[in-house]
Amino acid sequence: MSGTFGGRSGRQGKLSQWLRGRRPKEGAADDGGRETLLLAAAGAGLPLAPAAHPAPGYRCSCDRIGCPTPARHPVSFAWQTQSTTDRAQIERWARHQPQANFITATGMVHDVLDVPLEAGREALQRLLGAGIEVGPVAESDDGRMLFFTLTRGTPEDEDEWWPCELDCHPETMDEHPGLRWHCRGSYVLVPPARLPGDDQRVRWVRGPEHALPDPLSLLEALTDACARHGAEADHPGTAWPLRH
Repeated sequence: MSGTFGGRSGRQGKLSQWLRGRRPKEGAADDGGRETLLLAAAGAGLPLAPAAHPAPGYRCSCDRIGCPTPARHPVSFAWQTQSTTDRAQIERWARHQPQANFITATGMVHDVLDVPLEAGREALQRLLGAGIEVGPVAESDDGRMLFFTLTRGTPEDEDEWWPCELDCHPETMDEHPGLRWHCRGSYVLVPPARLPGDDQRVRWVRGPEHALPDPLSLLEALTDACARHGAEADHPGTAWPLRH
């Protein structure tokens, strides 16, 4: 898509206007524009914190034996308070931890609607075709697509927060094969991120220069696509009509 950046090569598409012309400082660790992309996410208001990264043998860089979510979790237990959009702090983390992935904490500024990849691609095409504003979207080589939206609640409006316990925890992904709503108390990997396996990554399909939409504007298309793909998995070869 001409309006996106951070595609499969890590260099495709366009950066938002405020990023154009920026060059990484000499000597900085900047794997395929890693630092630039992280700063773009922070500049769009996504709070970031360092996360684990893949280690040889499909292992995690953390010291937990048999880590259940290798390279997909924060480094610190204090990730919710540690998460920040401060440019200088993110630059320090990125340069001092050149292999680290980063997570973004949801439920403060943004939520993430997390769906199976094929369902997400179908819904994205449908939403864009209908002229609906879609915000940042990322896809992961482990078979998920992430739709970044405004949060349904903020710290100034605590009664309206939707606790993540109603939807899923990031460490129980296998128990939620359909739609997962990451909100208060959750997180997702923010691109660019590396996953265990041979060149497995998380990348932007639509970058963070796109404004965050209300999640309810995307929800029907996403749930419909998830239901269709779930039904097709149960009944292969059956044609399931789209709802309009």
